[in-house]
Amino acid sequence: MFSKKSKSTIDSLIGSATTVTGDVRFKGGLRIDGCVKGDVIAEENEISMLVISEHARVEGEVRVAHLLVNGEIFGPVYSSELLELQPKARITGDVYYKALEMHGGAVVSGKLTHDVAQTPLLTLAKTAVAANNT
Repeated sequence: MFSKKSKSTIDSLIGSATTVTGDVRFKGGLRIDGCVKGDVIAEENEISMLVISEHARVEGEVRVAHLLVNGEIFGPVYSSELLELQPKARITGDVYYKALEMHGGAVVSGKLTHDVAQTPLLTLAKTAVAANNT
């Protein structure tokens, strides 16, 4: 799915002294060290990565394939591939994910929902059941 290069590529940075008021749409990789008061959404059907650093804050919806959080998010989170919650991560809102890695100390105040629609295990289970019935 992700090559090593695309997984670690950050194309854009919102610096620690920066506050963005309004929605942010991006392709590729984005690192937020400052504050965004608006939605942060990666372009659909693109390999995307978002890093929310330790002192960063997002007040709005977040939609991205690969999300690494060590700061604060206030709003719903949608991660279509991998969600990594580092020890200082704080999410206030519902979280929808395909794969989750959560370190000790991370806090989610909201509902965690695994996106089973994208999980290949369901297809494998149906195949195994069909094979046993024949």
